Formats: sequence, structure tokens, C-alpha cells
Amino acid sequence: MAFLVEKFCAVIILLVLLSIRPARPLELFPKNVLDKAKDITKANVRIGERMVSNVPMLLPSVKEIREFGKQSLLGYPFEAVAFGIHSFCSAAVASNGTEPFFEPDLSLMNYVLMTEAGNFSYPLDKAQDLWESSEFSKDLDTVIVVTGWLTSINETNDAVTELYKAYNARGAHNFIVLDTAAQLTTLYTWSSFSTNALGTALGDGLAKLINYVPVKSIHVIGHSLGAHISGAAGRRFQVLTGNDLPRITGLDPANPCFNEGESLSGLSRGDASWVDVIHSNVRVLGKRDPIGDIDFYPNGLNSVQPGCLTVVCSHSRAWEYYAESVYPENENNFVGVKCNSLSAVIDGLCNSMTATMGYNVSHKRKGSFFLRVHSKSPYGRKQDY
Repeated sequence: MAFLVEKFCAVIILLVLLSIRPARPLELFPKNVLDKAKDITKANVRIGERMVSNVPMLLPSVKEIREFGKQSLLGYPFEAVAFGIHSFCSAAVASNGTEPFFEPDLSLMNYVLMTEAGNFSYPLDKAQDLWESSEFSKDLDTVIVVTGWLTSINETNDAVTELYKAYNARGAHNFIVLDTAAQLTTLYTWSSFSTNALGTALGDGLAKLINYVPVKSIHVIGHSLGAHISGAAGRRFQVLTGNDLPRITGLDPANPCFNEGESLSGLSRGDASWVDVIHSNVRVLGKRDPIGDIDFYPNGLNSVQPGCLTVVCSHSRAWEYYAESVYPENENNFVGVKCNSLSAVIDGLCNSMTATMGYNVSHKRKGSFFLRVHSKSPYGRKQDY
């Protein structure tokens, strides 16, 4: 058991280090890494206590060993690492090994309404205060963005900044960010187990929102773990209202720990009237399998995007592609072809059915679509497959 826990720790620490952007020498080990080290120590004890009876589940199968070896031989060490943490976390789900180690404190979280006059925060468990505030316009479309692990509205958040700028370029919107930092900066496993609780809280707030605005004006966008929170919010909204949210956009939904049909099933088709997904870091930090009504695979099933040298860069490309598509005149920058691989698209072996990825997504198309992208902005190649 100690050996398994040791391996798990190594994987977690590696993922943490990979997630940190290059820092100056004196910032090599920032405070958030030390905080996560404490979480890991606590996690070891908890998992050891709750999973000892499930040790056989943690031992890799012949198939898993073969898959791990194949990925390593092909030069995909990051995929192998992600595969390891995904297997371990799935065993934790099955054994209930992380419950109730970490319960999200909703009082520490906020909706943040971003405006040109400044940002306005409202407690997550008091959504009605936001909907009734003078800063919230009942005549505008409402965009709610949920970002993922290691992000905070109080720190530099490129995804939030760029998406806000893009929507602002289209005209006024109620642009709201769900600030999950207090709950999603801890050990990844605990963060993933919080997605259902956080999604439920968001769904409660959205159910109250439709008393003030038409449901058709709401669009929820989630990146990484935020995509799965968005899916849980959509399911909660259905239970409370009997209606569907019109659209949830998943930007490279997180892969580790999330399995279809388990308690952490994450975002999936049916969570809203329309679920569109952009996969940019498949098999590593992002999911590979199609989970939406329509799924887009820029650069195909490759885990690294053009112009990227790290998995974090590729994971971020999903929101970068989407943000580019929001700007006026960029709506059709990304056009995918329905097919089973990018190489088949390039070789002209697929039919001519196309779909637009991003802001102006094609609602009349369903299935998996593949497309090529540029290595730097502007990333979209329009009709150049």
C-alpha cells in the first residue's frame, strides 16, 4: 500500500509542477505548491485508511500495463502520467476513498459580474442578490464562465480576461465568472470530487435566474474542471425547473478522475439542450471521447497543439480558440469536417459535411468534427482543412 501511495504522490507532484507556468528563480516553489504538499500528506492518510480493502483494484491490469508501455514507447510520457492518475482516482471513486475528506464551503465562493465600471462580487449561495442588483441588466444575454483547477479571479486569469474582452467586443453582456478558487486550488482529486457540489449550487442559482430573464438568454461555458461543474449545474437546473439550459460549452473538459457512468461522470450530452465541446489536450488533461452533441478536435487526436511545448499550453488552447471565435468577423474562423480522424480529412476521404466551431457553432450538426489550426494567433484557418 505504501508503494502505491508513493507512486500516487509522485504523479500528483509532477502534475502540479507541470501546471505551473515558468517562474523566476526565486519563485520556483510558490506558496501554492507548498499548500498542495500539505494536501498530499493528508490525502495519503485518508486514501490509506479508506482504500486498503480495495488494494486489488489498484493493481494495474495487463491491459493497463500494455497501454502504459505503448504510450511511453510512442513518446507520450504526459499521457502515461495522466493515465496513471486517472486509474488511481477511478479506484478512489469506486471505494468512496475521498469522502468526506473535503466538503466545499460555498460561503467562500462568489459570482463575479465583470463590467467596464469594475467587478462586483456576490456570494454563490445568495445568487438572488446578483440577479436583483442594479449592476445586472435583465435586458442583456447572460454568459456564465466557470474556469478550472489552479485559477482565481483574484489572480491573473488569462481565460477570464480574454473571454471578457471578446464578448465585450460584441457589445454589452452580463458576463459572470464563477470564482471557484477557494475550492479548486487544493489537491486535484479533492477538487474533482467538489464538482458535483459546486455544480448543484450553480444550478440552484440558475433556477432563480429564469425568474428575471428568459432561459434562452443564458449560456454557460466551462473550462477543464469548470466544464464538469457546468454539466452538474445543467442537471440540477433540469431537476428544479423541468427545463434545459439552452447551451453549455465545454472547453477541454478535464480527463483525470472522470468516467462515464460513475459518480464523477462529468459533462455529457443531455446536460443542456445543446452541448458543444472543444478537445485540445486529449488523453492528458482533457478528455478524448466525444461527450457532447457536437465535439471538435482541432489538430485531431494529438495531445499537443501546434505551437505548444507543454500540456498546459495545449489545455489552454481550447479557450483561446473559443475566444478568437467570439470576436466579430471571426465567427467562422474554425470549420471542422465530420470524420473519424484528421488525416482522413486532409486526404479528402470524408464527406463534405462541415460545422463551425466556437461562438457560432452549427446547431444543425451532430457528431465528431476534425480541423487543422495555426500555431499562433489567429489560430483559425477558416475553410482550409
